[in-house]
Amino acid sequence: VQLQASGGGLVQAGGSLRLSCAASGRTFSSYGMGWFRQAPGKEREFVIATNWSGTMAYYTDSVKGRFTISRDNAKKTVYLQMNNLKPEDTAVYYCAAAPRYSGSAPRAYEYWGQGTQVTVSS
Repeated sequence: VQLQASGGGLVQAGGSLRLSCAASGRTFSSYGMGWFRQAPGKEREFVIATNWSGTMAYYTDSVKGRFTISRDNAKKTVYLQMNNLKPEDTAVYYCAAAPRYSGSAPRAYEYWGQGTQVTVSS
């Protein structure tokens, strides 16, 4: 599975962005999909994930009520809708795919996209 993340950019605090992650490969629908982020000088952290069907979502506390994840298996794409963005959301965002897993552990994710920069100005 190859992943291509896009949609990052510069936005003011309180604004919104939608990230996309397009996948190649025939088994996309069998993978849990997650988003992680890494801010300068910090470790990569889990943001949000969804199971293979998109019926379950798992969040880190800091994004609950602001971020949502969805997927379109026919288009082999997962989306991260980010609303009410805050300066602390500034980071490089990575999408990742895990076989039969949709939790927060980075080591469970086998495939990673290249990352897309999100910058939130105050």
